Amino acid sequence: MTAFTASSTSASHADLAATLLRVTSGIWFLLHAGLKIFVFTPAGTAGFFESIGLPGPLAYVVILAELLGGIALIAGYKTRLVALGLSVILLGSIYTPHFAAGFFFSNPNGGWEFPAFWALTLWALALLGDGAYALGKR
Repeated sequence: MTAFTASSTSASHADLAATLLRVTSGIWFLLHAGLKIFVFTPAGTAGFFESIGLPGPLAYVVILAELLGGIALIAGYKTRLVALGLSVILLGSIYTPHFAAGFFFSNPNGGWEFPAFWALTLWALALLGDGAYALGKR
């Protein structure tokens, strides 16, 4: 017998996988919000949004969504809804600054490879749900 038999542990492995995906995604969103707050500054982020044709105030909405969404993901609160909502931000980032740079994220100005992968990851998380150790766990 191995520790990875489908009959006895598949649900617990799926719960742990969802938890890992949920918590790491939440941390990454907090890091991205922190970058916008402490490095680029909210005003600088708003200016960047305006430079690519988006309304400047949308930057503050994105920062808030990344902060609150990151915390919600880490806690496991409304994981499915939060993951889908945050994926919209990533799809927006593909459309505006990253698409013209090409696919690979190592391209000058960053391509759309990373935001696309992250959006797909969030969709997988929305399908998986909270995982283990979540406020939303029933």
